[in-house]
Amino acid sequence: MPPLRSTGAVPEAEHPQYAGQYRLQRCLGSGGMGVVHLAITGSGRRLAVKTVHAEHAAVAEFRARFRQEVAAARRVSGAFTASVVDADPDAERPWMATLFIDGPTLSERVKRNGPLGVAELLLLGSGLAEALRDIHRAGVVHRDLKPSNVLLAADGPKVIDFGISRPAEADGELRTETGKLIGTPPFMAPEQFQRPREVGPAADVFALGAVLVHAATGRGPFDSDSPYVVAYQVVHNEPELTGVPVELAPVLRRCLEKEPGLRPSPGELLDAFRVVGAGGEVPARPPCDEDGSTGDGPLDSRTMALGALAARRPVDTDSSTDPSTGTPVAAPQTEAPKRRGGRARAVTALAALAALAVAAAGVVAFASYDRDDRDGGNDGDGKRPGTVVVRSAGQTVRPWVTTLGAGGGETRAPLCTAADRALYCAAPGVRAARLGAADGRIAWSVPSEAAEPQTAPVLAGGLVRVAEPGTGRLAALDPKDGTEVWHADASAYPKVVHTDAVVLLAAPDGRVRALDGRTGEERWSKRLPVGEAQWAAEPGGEVYAAVAAPDGRSTRVYAVGAADGSVDWSVRLAGNLALAQASGSAVLLLSTDPEQFTDAVVRLDTGTHRARRVELTAPVDQAQAVAAGGAAYVIGSGGSLVAVTWEGDGGERWRLQTGVSRASRPLVAGGRVYLTASDGRLLAVDAGRGVLLGATGARMDGGRGTFNALLPAPATGPGAVYATAPDGSVFAQSDQDPARW
Repeated sequence: MPPLRSTGAVPEAEHPQYAGQYRLQRCLGSGGMGVVHLAITGSGRRLAVKTVHAEHAAVAEFRARFRQEVAAARRVSGAFTASVVDADPDAERPWMATLFIDGPTLSERVKRNGPLGVAELLLLGSGLAEALRDIHRAGVVHRDLKPSNVLLAADGPKVIDFGISRPAEADGELRTETGKLIGTPPFMAPEQFQRPREVGPAADVFALGAVLVHAATGRGPFDSDSPYVVAYQVVHNEPELTGVPVELAPVLRRCLEKEPGLRPSPGELLDAFRVVGAGGEVPARPPCDEDGSTGDGPLDSRTMALGALAARRPVDTDSSTDPSTGTPVAAPQTEAPKRRGGRARAVTALAALAALAVAAAGVVAFASYDRDDRDGGNDGDGKRPGTVVVRSAGQTVRPWVTTLGAGGGETRAPLCTAADRALYCAAPGVRAARLGAADGRIAWSVPSEAAEPQTAPVLAGGLVRVAEPGTGRLAALDPKDGTEVWHADASAYPKVVHTDAVVLLAAPDGRVRALDGRTGEERWSKRLPVGEAQWAAEPGGEVYAAVAAPDGRSTRVYAVGAADGSVDWSVRLAGNLALAQASGSAVLLLSTDPEQFTDAVVRLDTGTHRARRVELTAPVDQAQAVAAGGAAYVIGSGGSLVAVTWEGDGGERWRLQTGVSRASRPLVAGGRVYLTASDGRLLAVDAGRGVLLGATGARMDGGRGTFNALLPAPATGPGAVYATAPDGSVFAQSDQDPARW
């Protein structure tokens, strides 16, 4: 923690003598939440100890915010941050002690000595990119990266102050309890002003760009005496880059893109800074054509780096037709934001040049920064690392889009299930609808008075089962025309578990009813020793319940016979485990630590009843997971997608920072992992290598429906991937080439 510059007189009450066991020597500075003191341990180690302001310590919200800061700082402690030594967020005056790092802040350095030179900027940019990569891998988004939060230490820049590092979960406003902006306007990304609940790692990249502009010029890319004017400029205006070295301007312009998905990842920035710093030609062999002949010679390395960054813009796909109206519509990929005059042409030229370079050289210049290329071997299929192998179903589906639902409320994305060459969907105002998988045409639609569906329809036992929120009504519909076959009152049973033969209704007190899947008649009813359990059913019909012990130290898993409710077996596992999936011969569970972060993945073999636990290298917040092909794929709220395998010694196979602040449960199909983002994007990731293969554009309606409490997972069918978006659309993309989405 740095020697913060004091913002004024500090009351005597702000100078306690001790924080825990640490005697406080002198005040280093004061901020909005607390005061930072210097402390020296018995061994002579210097610490920076932050104590919360006295008036804030009595406010529960501030204590919670400080506790969040401590947790975030502990998770990211490492080479690029001030390591946490000790903390007590529950003390009368909450405090946190970090290693004292002797060095000025970037803000002080620029004010004292003026702008940095190119070499210094490259070192600073590389250090900050490395820091953000580590921070994001730990599942944390800083959200307040600025010159005063960058400490220039002897061994490189350190990122500090994680006081607002995790997004507010229940408040979409821009203000904290004290009315202060969450962030610092000149260094905040557009989405922090427009969609604060959707802030992800890309916001930190935007801030990095703004910080480097400040370091290069002594001012930010958006400057005004009024924070409101700055906010308008950040959202609407082009950044002012006058004075930025020509070598770095294209890179920083990419960091300052308005759309989060157009910004480079920290890993790509590291590659760009490295190549720009090299300056000359690429030392590798000249690029070759597909027939092996050399081209016109090596490309300038600076052009390749910046061109590849520009090439990350989405490309347009062919237009399609709205099946419901017959009118032409844009394909699911949105058009890149328009730029002015010569700059737009320059970016297009760079993108084209990068594309030619990739085609000629036979390599991808920039992959996502979590890709691990350290192994020089094969991927197991005889192909060199970096080669995308697509196993297609031999069928191509033309992209289509259909709007479904009456709107209103916050949850706008329809919830869909793909089965039997159709999609069965629920949406605001739509109880259930059937869409053709090939063209998206609505075959039938049943209206509903409920505005917000909570679950997707389920096709099981030859019927479409739907639960209507707010009524407790469960119904089964004929998939041919949507007519109701049977219904039941499930209002006392919040958990509904589907198998082909039966529907299980589970109550918090352990009461379970089984309804015949075809007739709705009760087959059996009994009280099971499961209490408030989590439930899951495997395709074959076996049902599992998991119950965590009150102290969180163990979890018991039960196997329940769907036919008669018998408990076939149970096993007690160590840890606080959440049931994620039941598939084939195993049950997938996620282990959570006391702070409710997922720290491990557990596979329970349903035949041997033996569990295999694999620890994650960094915890994941609000994790969702799915198992497929001997691996599990875990996604967290910060956008970190992790592949875990149980083969051999087990462990993480790869970790990819997707740049998505919130994502759906993963879907694995055809060697790929598919995700939908909260802004309506559909992403495809290579399941074997952890490389992002492609993504569609965002699909937002610009109104109240820009935040989705529920994020539907994608679905697949022959030759297609299906997804839904907050603008009320259901859309299909061909699974042939995600790079062209």
